[in-house]
Amino acid sequence: MPRRQQATARQERLGIELRKLREAAGLTGREAAALLGTDAARVSQIESGLAGVSEARVRQLAAHYSCTDDELITALVAMATDRTRGWWEEYLGLLPTSFLDLAELEYHSTYRLDVEFLHVPGLFQTEDYARAIFSYRVPELPEEDLELRVRHRMQRKVIIEETMLTPYEAVIHEAALRIMVGSRNTARAQLARILELAEADHITVRVIPFDLEGFAGATNAMMYVGGAVAKLDTAVRDAPQGAGFIHSEAQLGAFRTLFRKVEDVSLGPERSHDFIHKLAKEL
Repeated sequence: MPRRQQATARQERLGIELRKLREAAGLTGREAAALLGTDAARVSQIESGLAGVSEARVRQLAAHYSCTDDELITALVAMATDRTRGWWEEYLGLLPTSFLDLAELEYHSTYRLDVEFLHVPGLFQTEDYARAIFSYRVPELPEEDLELRVRHRMQRKVIIEETMLTPYEAVIHEAALRIMVGSRNTARAQLARILELAEADHITVRVIPFDLEGFAGATNAMMYVGGAVAKLDTAVRDAPQGAGFIHSEAQLGAFRTLFRKVEDVSLGPERSHDFIHKLAKEL
């Protein structure tokens, strides 16, 4: 397969996981290349995501690396052979690649977890709310670029609003619900949208109220994306400029623990629904 000019985050992740397996087996890139009958440069390109790899070679490498995790191998094969051309590709060259990578990551996700303290989670945002956020960026975006970002954010919601129905759980602090990112009408419509989406069976919304005693976790905002297997989960740091991805197993474990701690102290879904409904009536 020809060398790619630039790898997507998903292609890079496949390479990272193959490198982890090689290193766990105690093999150098040169030794792995010899086992495949190729050169070390080719293995380096595969592990950086710049060269594709066939199903046969993924399985061959897994065997050489003494990997017996069949679920992981199957997931890596799926990543290697995936030829999906998703909606996000229409933004190629128009938005930073991290925007496209995030959309692709979400498309392949098995579940989503969000914790937000200052903004409503992106998958819940209305068009006016998202526009207000992107309009606050410094330096200001040209109108065309701003609208591209808003449209991209709206299209990302396909994973929870249309046919995919990815399981999604969001924990939102009262601060994010009360801060008027846009106008009062925008805030009212945003709360109504959250209530509407929360009615879906695959979506769970929880609220952390201001008066919760002993809560010291307000710096732990997070976005967590479930992979085909736990080892392929990803934590995401989202920002107006783009997203950064975290793959370290130790860090992923910490994020999962943090989410459960926040989830445990938040209001249950029914009480959260009543809480948001009350806030909406106050506007």
